[in-house]
Amino acid sequence: MKTVIIFNHPYEGSYCNSILTSVVAGIQQAGNTYDIIHLDKEGFNPVMSAADLKGFAACTAGDPKVLEYQQRMSDADQLVFIFPVWWELMPAMMKGFIDKVIFPGVFYENDRSGFMPKMLKKMKMVKQITVITTMNTPSLMYRLLFGNAIKKALFTGTFWKTGYRNNKWISLNMVKFASDNKRKKWLLHIENRFAAAKL
Repeated sequence: MKTVIIFNHPYEGSYCNSILTSVVAGIQQAGNTYDIIHLDKEGFNPVMSAADLKGFAACTAGDPKVLEYQQRMSDADQLVFIFPVWWELMPAMMKGFIDKVIFPGVFYENDRSGFMPKMLKKMKMVKQITVITTMNTPSLMYRLLFGNAIKKALFTGTFWKTGYRNNKWISLNMVKFASDNKRKKWLLHIENRFAAAKL
């Protein structure tokens, strides 16, 4: 089983990097393969240009990095997104990845055969998408006061909309205020989850 990890955090000492280490350790324990797309280290440009929009309309990406990422994701059984939540949403680098790589003709297809146009899953091998986020906002406050923005924008507005229905969200809240013991338990839980993963 192959997992492609899309990672976004610019600081090497971040808790997100510890999460990445735990995910990889779990995958290795399970005897599975992985590929890390490290957006901060790989020179990815998140800005959607006029040429990118033209390619989007024609279902033909032109950015070499986007084409590379699409190829690396093409044989994945699972996609894992790891990023912090800043101001209730993903960082610009991750948002740019969603805008430029979740592409018609590659990630999904447009179906206009019925009364209402819809999007159909294109990457048939992808059986599950897991998103792991960190934030300092309490869970209840994030859902009720801030509208659960990640769930609405990413899970419903992107993955569900494009036909990917088996999606999991591991949301780690109040990270800044969590004890070292609690942080270690979270990391162990994540490692064990991926070590036991069967799709």
